[in-house]
Amino acid sequence: MAIRKIRVDDDPILRKKSRPVEQFDEKLFTLLDDMKETLAKAEGIGLAAVQVGMLKRVVIVDYDGRYLELINPEITKAEGEQQADEACLSLPHKAGKTTRPLTVTVKAQNREGKWCLYSGTDLMARCFCHELDHLDGVLYTDRLAPGEKVFITEDV
Repeated sequence: MAIRKIRVDDDPILRKKSRPVEQFDEKLFTLLDDMKETLAKAEGIGLAAVQVGMLKRVVIVDYDGRYLELINPEITKAEGEQQADEACLSLPHKAGKTTRPLTVTVKAQNREGKWCLYSGTDLMARCFCHELDHLDGVLYTDRLAPGEKVFITEDV
């Protein structure tokens, strides 16, 4: 396993759309393992493959101390609404208030290619939405709540 460089700020890859994963092989498994190690070192709760320079529809989420590997994920259900400050490992020392669903259900493949369902509420719903947005080149700054602006923070 290796720690990969997290792409930041205006890196153009962050605005590109990721491609579906078609091969479940050692190359994918290495990416998943590296992303887990990178996320742990960065002390984040979610990381998309595009953030480490890979245009693959792959996301890692730290879900209550265990890592979820979401391959080719899609939101199948979203309910309610929440507003809260949101930050990103690719936009260090910045945050902004966004509006997201309160609860979401995500359908994704695991490393064996099996389809699974995951549900999250509050912070986990926000994390699922945030990371899946990355796969389409969307940053949280594109989802700021009306009248909100990005602000500088030391705790990101």
